[in-house]
Amino acid sequence: MVPVMSLPLVDAGPIVGRAPGKIILFGEHAVVYGRPALAVPVTEVQATATVTPAPAGSGLVLWAADLGQEGRLRDAGPDQPLAKIARLALDWLGLADPDWRLAVRSSIPIAGGLGSGAAVSAAIVRALAGAAGRPAPPDIVSGLVYEVEKLHHGTPSGVDNTVIAYEQPVYFVRGRLPAPLAIGAPFTLAIADSGIPSPTRLAVGDVRRAWQAGPAPFEALFDAVARVVESARSAIVEGRPAQLGALMDANHRLLAEMGVSCPELDALVAAARAAGAAGAKLSGGGRGGNMIALVGAGTARQVAEALRRAGAARVIITSVGGRPSPTSALSGPQ
Repeated sequence: MVPVMSLPLVDAGPIVGRAPGKIILFGEHAVVYGRPALAVPVTEVQATATVTPAPAGSGLVLWAADLGQEGRLRDAGPDQPLAKIARLALDWLGLADPDWRLAVRSSIPIAGGLGSGAAVSAAIVRALAGAAGRPAPPDIVSGLVYEVEKLHHGTPSGVDNTVIAYEQPVYFVRGRLPAPLAIGAPFTLAIADSGIPSPTRLAVGDVRRAWQAGPAPFEALFDAVARVVESARSAIVEGRPAQLGALMDANHRLLAEMGVSCPELDALVAAARAAGAAGAKLSGGGRGGNMIALVGAGTARQVAEALRRAGAARVIITSVGGRPSPTSALSGPQ
């Protein structure tokens, strides 16, 4: 055990850990059943965790600034997500209960499909590791965050923690090492928040129960999604993003057949297409949360305005581009 007195929490200023949001491009729900998915980080939104000294004897104090909640780690229950990731990180660091104050903030909508829970957890790991003077490699961050994802999602695929920990686009198959997804040519997405919170574990649980009641039609849907994902992967890697629009439309239809869309998401998808988007689909668990639309330089603004008129609570325009470093090996929970 590392003595708390020797910890290198600097006096010059707070220690800050950050993590981006994420969006699934293709493959949600089917990825839980061994099919591939494509996902990318969204840097326009992020979670931050800040560590500062706390009074002697207080132990770690958790402050969820956005919720106005504060309490000591020693008093938190085992299934409280912030406490769970803090304990996992401290265990990995070999620390008991340091006298630190950990403040968490996030601009990522909760239960919206942008990886809010995973981003907050990743930011906490990075902040605590920084305060302890230890690097937190992406594979460690991803593995620790995955354990907390089980609280949020029940049976998580592992996509969120992987994309957010590595901050790279990924091709992901559950149970395999995730692979970097090279972006052959940049493309632009409009991400619209339906304003309807949708905890992923509820939609995932409903799909599982439906699959258990009648596996054959769902296996066929998952296989169809996998074919869409592989086509999208080829289009992205080979620099043919214009082909992604039709593939988004196809993926949305398959998700609707699974029963995870909703009238509000369908309305946003239709509005985006009518305003000039090349294609659109829900992203994440569905039943609310976010949708994405493929836009260009000439259509991004009008699509964003159309989405707001159709009821979107907020719209983010993000560019997906650049190639991951060939030396950045990805790994994740097996």
